[in-house]
Amino acid sequence: MEDTENYSCPKCKDKGFLLENEPALDHEGNQRTWPNGQPMFLEVLKDCVCSKKRQANHLMKFSEITDEFKKMTFGSFILEGKPDAIKEAHQCAVDYFVEFDHIKDQRCNSISLLGQPGAGKTHLLTALANNLIMKKQVSVLYFPFVEGFNDLKDDFDLLEEKLTKMKRIGVLFIDDLFKGRTFPTDFQVEQMFGVINYRYLNHKPIMVSSEKTVDELCDIDEALGTRIYQMSKKFTVVIKGDRKVLNHRLADV
Repeated sequence: MEDTENYSCPKCKDKGFLLENEPALDHEGNQRTWPNGQPMFLEVLKDCVCSKKRQANHLMKFSEITDEFKKMTFGSFILEGKPDAIKEAHQCAVDYFVEFDHIKDQRCNSISLLGQPGAGKTHLLTALANNLIMKKQVSVLYFPFVEGFNDLKDDFDLLEEKLTKMKRIGVLFIDDLFKGRTFPTDFQVEQMFGVINYRYLNHKPIMVSSEKTVDELCDIDEALGTRIYQMSKKFTVVIKGDRKVLNHRLADV
């Protein structure tokens, strides 16, 4: 018996694929037979389940999602006692994941969770990103708006490389878009418009969390705000209301 202990995947021996026998069918769907009457089979090359896992792990490393955020799931998001707006946001994220394969190439292929800080928007979209990567092997890039631009503002070579990745990645996750008390700089608006417009024109999905509403995004830049809305209007939830009810960080205050 061959020793398989040295393989990460004993099933395929780390090849990433398997050879499996499948019935050879005629044009009417009936299994063909050999002259001696024995059923005929064809040897077919199939991906091993481990290949998808390896691909997902690679995509996760590329996503720039932090180790802490990798732990976020839909199951760990507490719904008990939460207001309807937060439950609606949770359901919106779940529905988006379910429908992703059918909508990913359409005009409305994106999701936006907007409004109240501390309501769990980042948790829900991070859980969605983790699911897209691990269960559907979709490439996702995480871009936290404030930290992202702080890292990029002094390095134009890095800026160009990062903007190219943001434009071309399978799904772009922009977290806390235009966060801050002050109006975003012309530079920030210009770069975000360039990225979102590219993805808008090429039907590439985005995931957006922001404290701004749709109208407030349009006040910052109407062309950018309307594109985000058009891309995500079927999957947009705006969370507004009593801060002490909606902000889970104030739950114990």
